[in-house]
Amino acid sequence: MKPPRFEYHAPSTVEEACELLGSLEDAKVLAGGQSLIPLLNFRLAQPAHLVDINRLPGLDAIYERDGGVAVQALARQAAVEDSEVAAHVCPLLTAAVRLVAHRVIRNRGTVCGSIAHADPASELPAVLLALGGHVIGRSARGDRIIDAGDLFKGVFETALAADELLVEAWFPASSGAFAIVEESRRHGDFALAGAVRASGRLALFGVAPTPVLADPANPGRGLQPSGDLEATPEFRLHLVRVLTERVFAA
Repeated sequence: MKPPRFEYHAPSTVEEACELLGSLEDAKVLAGGQSLIPLLNFRLAQPAHLVDINRLPGLDAIYERDGGVAVQALARQAAVEDSEVAAHVCPLLTAAVRLVAHRVIRNRGTVCGSIAHADPASELPAVLLALGGHVIGRSARGDRIIDAGDLFKGVFETALAADELLVEAWFPASSGAFAIVEESRRHGDFALAGAVRASGRLALFGVAPTPVLADPANPGRGLQPSGDLEATPEFRLHLVRVLTERVFAA
């Protein structure tokens, strides 16, 4: 299928991008496009405006700060996968990125884009939550730090305002024991369920409308996962128990 009609915008500065987001009704940000473009083609998303940030300078850095790794909005997942800084400071992030789809997807997809998309079956939002990281949302009003625990509000829904651009995600160092495991039908598919361990904290993904922190002793408590053609709710709860055992045995 072809995407619906939209007005295309290509700002040349971050400031211009923020001004556009603040002035346009029903705008979507285009970075890697690995999630947005399929949604457009299937007409599951029909924004009136598309704001392409790929030409913005100085927004693709991966660097160490405040005892963690900062990943800017245009840093591709493949670049994070290959980053020596990420591997040294937050090897959990490196391990998680390698589970995202396939390398050809990671060559274009961005870490910040995956977080902003907030797919409940995605690895990177769960890693951010397990580590207790945060993102920086920028608008014409200034910068706002949003903790991971406050960021994810529902399926494909975050606390970012319509006029805010997610310019950076910050992942604390993964000191101590860590692991990430998931179960999917095929390598590269979205997870039926997944678990992240970071210094005793457990985050689950694919089993709720958002990634969730869970009690390692009773990880399924309070969960009511949905069922679909891929897995029943009961099977997802079974996976939660099995995957929790795996991450704490790793």
